[in-house]
Amino acid sequence: MPDKITIALAGNPNAGKTTLFNALTGSHQSVGNWPGVTVEKKEGSARYSGHDIRVVDLPGVYSLTAYSPDEVISRNFIINEAPDVVVNIVDSSNLERNLYLSVQILEMGVPCIIVLNMMDVAEKSGQKIDVAALSAEIGAPVIPLVASRGQGVDELLKLIVEMAGSKAAPSFYLNYGEELETEISKLESAIFDLPGGTSLLPRWTAVKLLEQDRDVSARFSDMRLQIAAAESLTHLKSMLGDQAETLIADARYGFIAGLLRDVLRKPTVEARTTSDKIDRVLVNRWLGIPLFLLIMLGTFEFIFTLSRPLTGWINQFFGWLGGLVAGINPAWLGSLIGRGVLGGVGVLISFVPPIFLLFIAIAILEDCGYMARAAFVMDKVMHKIGLHGRSFIPMVLAFGCNISGIMSCRTIENPRDRLTTILVTPFMSCGARLTIYVLLAAAFFPGQQGLVVFSLYVLGILVALLAALVLRKKVFPGESSHFVMELPPYRWPTVTGVLVHMWQRGKAFLVKAGTVILGLVVVVWFLSSMPWGVEYASAASWMGHIGKFIAPILSPAGFGQWQAAVSLLFGFLAKEVVVGTMGAIFGVASGSLGNTIASQLGWTPLAAYSFMVFCLLYLPCIASINAIRSEAGGWKWALFTAVYTTVIAWVAATLIFQIGSIFKG
Repeated sequence: MPDKITIALAGNPNAGKTTLFNALTGSHQSVGNWPGVTVEKKEGSARYSGHDIRVVDLPGVYSLTAYSPDEVISRNFIINEAPDVVVNIVDSSNLERNLYLSVQILEMGVPCIIVLNMMDVAEKSGQKIDVAALSAEIGAPVIPLVASRGQGVDELLKLIVEMAGSKAAPSFYLNYGEELETEISKLESAIFDLPGGTSLLPRWTAVKLLEQDRDVSARFSDMRLQIAAAESLTHLKSMLGDQAETLIADARYGFIAGLLRDVLRKPTVEARTTSDKIDRVLVNRWLGIPLFLLIMLGTFEFIFTLSRPLTGWINQFFGWLGGLVAGINPAWLGSLIGRGVLGGVGVLISFVPPIFLLFIAIAILEDCGYMARAAFVMDKVMHKIGLHGRSFIPMVLAFGCNISGIMSCRTIENPRDRLTTILVTPFMSCGARLTIYVLLAAAFFPGQQGLVVFSLYVLGILVALLAALVLRKKVFPGESSHFVMELPPYRWPTVTGVLVHMWQRGKAFLVKAGTVILGLVVVVWFLSSMPWGVEYASAASWMGHIGKFIAPILSPAGFGQWQAAVSLLFGFLAKEVVVGTMGAIFGVASGSLGNTIASQLGWTPLAAYSFMVFCLLYLPCIASINAIRSEAGGWKWALFTAVYTTVIAWVAATLIFQIGSIFKG
């Protein structure tokens, strides 16, 4: 028995893999990136019967054919890291599609447990699965489970510990038919004869060579093996009239079809599911988009209604704390703590409630299955601008963080569609921008905060769609690819899952406030205090001189004050810093910052809205720019994004202010 057991969770998207990961690990999780790529890597830990278990959540994939970065990562982890057990999560209500990945994992000859998740959904639809017969047919343990309720999790942990101790590999064998089996045997023999051998399972390797898997082929430089593989491919094409890869896939699906005839019983007439009934309304061709907008509006009303008292308590706390430090000597230290740290970071901490509530709302919409429907209902609109519904998924994810949205664009196979989506995703309003909206909407639009913020999110979507239309017509012309959207069944989100997702996103905000933003507000305080003897944060300070240089450019948009200019300048580093800079410059309690901006800058509601529009649309934060550089393949498109988004932001903000001024005056 190893000192520490390592397991890998593998499965299709929407099979409940993340739910099981949360059920196994709870809050003991860490999120990073896989080496060499920006694909998110999630790890966690569990303990059972005295054993420490390391849980690695592999990216959700439909197969291990190495067509995408996610598939390569999943397969290479199983091959190179050799986890003690691979836990394959299967959606019990959709066995035919899910078992294709299971067959590929079983063929690798690794210790594997098949988890039939969502058994409650399958049973409710009238399906009956003979678990014992399924286990006997595939030669691997099979365990039924309902991860969302924690049912079967203890039994799974017990089985993991037992299998890790025995290292029992599955006794799985798939017969591909006489012609294919002959060629597989030839290649197996050639692999056995290789000098030094190979750590890979010879039969699995032979099948991969016939599938013309570039990643596996690149592992072998022996010319005799390459020639043998080429001869087998030519022979199979001439004898069976099709590519070996297609023949192998057909054989797998044929095996799955035969297997399901033995182990699965379905009702003669399948009843309409609850998900089907809900979708008749939510994805209706006429109601789908209005309901999507209504759900967004309801989300922001929910955020502001619940966060208002919490924000008030935090403001009272920092007001009390500011009074304590007001008399600290020397005076510069009191100024640094009171005006700089408490004024800058304190005002950001007061926005923790609405930001965390936003992340809760996003987690609920994702976990219940609605986010996939949002992409589906937008598919028709996206087609009109040259994209498809899959491009809307990164945009929706960008509501939490633009970086997540940009990185998720790798799931879009068409290069033109992928690059277009990357370049317009920064227009989607992220959680960091919410700090600006909450501050100004409360001060200038009391009682209408939810509607104002909703309008900004909708504006971001509209600008992104218009920008995508222009880019697809002028910069990346060509037909868009077809799109088949999988709609997972609706599920009740689990409290644990929602809270874990909220914390994973919200923690980044808190860490940034305590590190990067703290450092930046100290810099802002220093520039506002220099040269020595000047009035703090006056036009004569170094900060004032920087702001006065930039401010004239912003005057047509209605916010040509130097304080607004430097806030936007520092906002390039992180959008939360716009508010942090304002707080450090004015050095007032967080609860009165909005009113201070209104009185000292002389802003009207129109100017405040124009400023929020500029913050919505202008250049992404430096981390997002770096993500664009990584995903788009160089600095060219990253710099292009920085320039064109800022130009659009200036034009939009100026038009809103100037046209609004005409109607107002």
